[in-house]
Amino acid sequence: MRKPNDTNKDCRLRVGSLFSGYGGLDLAVEEVFDADTVWFSDINEPVARVFAHHWPDAPNLGDITTIDWSTTPQVDILCGGFPCQDVSTVGKRAGLAPGTRSGLWAHMANAIDALQPEWVVIENVRGLLSSPAIRPRSEGTDNEPRNAATPIGPATPSGATLGDLETDPWSLGESATRPLRAAGAVVGDLADLGMDAAWVGLPASAVGAPHPRFRVFILAHRPVPHPVGIRRGQGWGELATGESPSRDDRAQPPDHRPRSPRSGRLSEAGGAGESVDADRAALRRWGRYAGAIRRWEHLTGRAAPAPALVNDTSGPRPAPAFVEWLMGLEPGWVTDPRHDLTFSQQLTALGNGVVPKQAAHALSILMSEGWT
Repeated sequence: MRKPNDTNKDCRLRVGSLFSGYGGLDLAVEEVFDADTVWFSDINEPVARVFAHHWPDAPNLGDITTIDWSTTPQVDILCGGFPCQDVSTVGKRAGLAPGTRSGLWAHMANAIDALQPEWVVIENVRGLLSSPAIRPRSEGTDNEPRNAATPIGPATPSGATLGDLETDPWSLGESATRPLRAAGAVVGDLADLGMDAAWVGLPASAVGAPHPRFRVFILAHRPVPHPVGIRRGQGWGELATGESPSRDDRAQPPDHRPRSPRSGRLSEAGGAGESVDADRAALRRWGRYAGAIRRWEHLTGRAAPAPALVNDTSGPRPAPAFVEWLMGLEPGWVTDPRHDLTFSQQLTALGNGVVPKQAAHALSILMSEGWT
């Protein structure tokens, strides 16, 4: 099995990026795995300009629902944070279901099935742990409502007797329509695809950021590089038999390019546990947030920008440069005028993004589980 951070820099792993945004998750994946992102997929044209600026050699494959995976270059790592609107705790909680934005996970699963990457990295919001997942109705299933976002009824037919080992109605049984959470559906699909998976949830404050921004990270690994007889069927999460296409298990060198200048940036800052005192000037400016702001200034190596833009007509509004700093990004990563994004587009891109240092820390935790 290939290991990340291999000393042979000509054999770095290749990354395919889905739902790429400004590339926060990619920065973390490249850092932890010493890898190169070779293509990405994003339909938001303004934010795709940001990604293309930082990864000029990586083509944008566009809409994930229309990509022909049979013609897509193979990658060793597939990463992405599929849309969170339908699983977010502040949304309508439609769940992980066909026809929803979050249901685009099914297309990411199709990509995993077709490309057979060795590693998969997924990021999403806390709601992934509690939102429902609604699978397509299986043939012969007559109790579909129990698997929908509706109150859960009895697990067994009326008058049925539970076995001695089945004191909890949901512990055993063969019903395909048991209640299912979104995270369980994702991990279950990864298992169907022949991958081991582990997950961790942590706030951005765990790496010293002055805000919580809790996120769930899933890392999946293929214990058998290209297993025979385990393939994902046409239905979401179903199993089918078939032989995986053969391919070379060696990492494919990206044209012998030197290590990307993006790599190494996340490890340059200090540790989140370091104590940083807030002086009188910081206390006057930031009040009760002074300690958190000063710590992030120390960890990022730069002072906090002005937090708000003042307009005589609309009043103060968040400054994109300050939000960019909160995410731990380099100055201008999103706000560079060359990207030609409006203030609203900048704030939307930053709000949907990933804190790279947080993602790298989560992956380091998961890698320590014995997959190195």
